[in-house]
Amino acid sequence: MDLITHIQNKASELLPEVIKIRRDLHMHPELSFQEEQTSRYITEVLSRAGINYATGYGGHGIVATIKGKTDKVIALRADMDALPIEEQNDVSYKSQNPGVMHACGHDVHTACLLGAALILNNIKDALPCSVRLIFQPGEEKLPGGASLMIRDGVLQDPTPEGIIGQHVYPPLEAGKVGIRSGLYMASSDEIYIIVSGNGGHGAMPHLCTDSILAASQMIVAMQQLVARNIPPTIPAVLTFGKINSIGGATNVIPSEVKIEGTFRTMNEEWREKAHRLIEKIAKETTSAYGASAEVNIVKGYPSLINDEKLTSKTRQMMETYLGKENVIDLDMRMTSEDFAYYSQEIPAVFYRLGTGNKARGITSPVHTPTFDIDEIALETGMGLLAWLAVQA
Repeated sequence: MDLITHIQNKASELLPEVIKIRRDLHMHPELSFQEEQTSRYITEVLSRAGINYATGYGGHGIVATIKGKTDKVIALRADMDALPIEEQNDVSYKSQNPGVMHACGHDVHTACLLGAALILNNIKDALPCSVRLIFQPGEEKLPGGASLMIRDGVLQDPTPEGIIGQHVYPPLEAGKVGIRSGLYMASSDEIYIIVSGNGGHGAMPHLCTDSILAASQMIVAMQQLVARNIPPTIPAVLTFGKINSIGGATNVIPSEVKIEGTFRTMNEEWREKAHRLIEKIAKETTSAYGASAEVNIVKGYPSLINDEKLTSKTRQMMETYLGKENVIDLDMRMTSEDFAYYSQEIPAVFYRLGTGNKARGITSPVHTPTFDIDEIALETGMGLLAWLAVQA
């Protein structure tokens, strides 16, 4: 039996076990940097399989190793944190932790990597290089678990030849994957602005500073930043998603308004320029209305770049494993991922795993309370990761 057939058969054989793993994880989600029980569960699976691992990376992160014939290393990564969302699915494996849910598929990522670990451990005598299995905390929250694991040496002793990660993708049917070379995902920065003025009676606005009016004009002015400053050839998005006053009523003009937003782009030079423009527009626009603005921009994840050489090779391997018709081209997207930190350090490729099933109504997007997957995707996910590790 050839190696690819062996991996495919093993993935099929392990599917019931990996479904159970995924459901166990789904039932017990934990928020970013709080993944204590999740980490313990992963180490129990690894221990039963006799796979060596080390803990404590970036908090609750785990690094397992399957030795191959050489000292060269290829890394596979899965994230394991959940989101503060109340699950609405009526399923036997529904989240048992109120207000917390694996709504971004990190339970799927972890289960697939554990399945790949079991496959690779079964064929370790055939591995041309060692495989480093990275179970990462805190992808959903700054500063990002990837940055902390890198700080703690996850890419050292020795440095991997490359790193591969996958992410659930509900718009794509289970059994398919999507990939893109080069720039793929945007950087992501958090914007916090406080607009201040001397509030007062709503019937006497001439005697006070209207902080709500100043904040409103500032938000409108900010929309010109992308439209009239950044070249149209550079993808960029500026969005304000939260605004609320401190105090205020139907007849009370508040003294403070708090605003929160995000800026995303795929160009580091314009990223820095945009930060300066955001602060300038905020302060000068509010000043024109007699108010003031305090601006705090928290720099987040960088752009995610898929290494062209590794991506090209990965695509070829995907087509061999799944068939060319099951590998699609992806568009750039303005969402962000802390996997980008790995891509800044070593050759990296991040692809999408189809998890949808329109016929069964499994179409809900990630980050929603009804997100779920067609679990046959687990067979594809674990088998493909194992195959890519063997071939990469």
